[in-house]
Amino acid sequence: MRGFEHLPPELRGAITGYLDHLAVERGSAGSTLDSYARDLRRYAEFLVGAGLSGLTEVGSAHLSGFLAELREGTEERPALAPSSAARALVAARGLHRFAHAEGLLAVDVAREVAPPSLPKRLPKALSVDDVGKLLDHAGGDDARGMRDRALLELLYSTGARISEAVGLDVDDVDGTGRTVLLDGKGGRQRLVPIGRPALRVLDAYLVQARPGLAARGRGSAAVFLNSRGTRLSRQSAWNALKTAARRAGIGGSVSPHVLRHSFATHLMEGGADVRAVQELLGHASVTTTQVYTLVTVNTLREVYAMAHPRAHASE
Repeated sequence: MRGFEHLPPELRGAITGYLDHLAVERGSAGSTLDSYARDLRRYAEFLVGAGLSGLTEVGSAHLSGFLAELREGTEERPALAPSSAARALVAARGLHRFAHAEGLLAVDVAREVAPPSLPKRLPKALSVDDVGKLLDHAGGDDARGMRDRALLELLYSTGARISEAVGLDVDDVDGTGRTVLLDGKGGRQRLVPIGRPALRVLDAYLVQARPGLAARGRGSAAVFLNSRGTRLSRQSAWNALKTAARRAGIGGSVSPHVLRHSFATHLMEGGADVRAVQELLGHASVTTTQVYTLVTVNTLREVYAMAHPRAHASE
C-alpha cells in the first residue's frame, strides 16, 4: 500500500494504519495524504538503513538523526528546505504519537525531538512611492470616499492594526496634540502620534462627511461610520484598501497589515530605534519588532552592493 510493500511488516503496519487513520478519521485531503506518505516513506527507509524493523526500536537519537539527514542530505537524496524538513519531522512525530495512542508503543520518544524553528519571513512592505500612490488613489469627494481616504491615511500614519482603526471613537482623536489613542491586543492602550497630512484628511472627514453618516444611525461614537451610521467593519475597511490598490495599479496582495508593515519598515529605514517602533506598534515583546531590523539590513545590503566600489571584487 502506497509503496511500503518492501518495508518490514511491523513498520509497514504502523505507517499504513496511521495513513488510514488520517484518511478515515481525520478526513485529510488527498494531497495531504500524499505528502505524509512521501515523508513517512523516507523516514521508514532511514530507519531500515539504521538496522531497525519497527517503531519499538526507535529512540530519540534516531529522530534527531533523521532530521539531520533531511537538512544535510545524502549521496542518494538532496537536502530539503527547512520548511520541508520540518514537515517531514512532523509526519514522523505524528506516526509515533498515533502508535503510542493505539498501544503499539509504550513511550512516545518523538516528543523529545522538536521540529526545527523556521527562519522568520520578512514582512511585506510597500515602497514609499507606492504608499504615496495608494493614498493618492484612496477614496473620493463624497462622504464614503472622504472616509476611506482618512482611514488609509490613518493606518499608514500610525501603524494601527485594522481592528484598532475601526475601533477608534471620536474622543480618541486629539487634534491639538496630534495623537490617537489605540486599543491594542490584550486590552493594552497606547498613545500614537499622527502626522499632519493624515490629520488634515481626518479632520476634513470628521467635519464635512461624518455628520451626514452619523445622522443615519443612532449616535455611534465611532470615528469611521458606514452608510447606516454604525461602526465600519474590518471587511469594509479591507475593501477600501483593495479598491485604492487597484486604482493605483499596485499588484500583489495589499492588505491592511501591509500598511502596518510599511509603517514600521519605513521608520526603521529612517533610523528609528527598534524600542520606539515597538511602542508605536504595540508589540508586547521587542523580539516581534526585531524582524524589521532584518528588512533594514537587506536594504542596506542592496545599497552596499550597488554603491561600494569593491562590493563585487574577486577574492
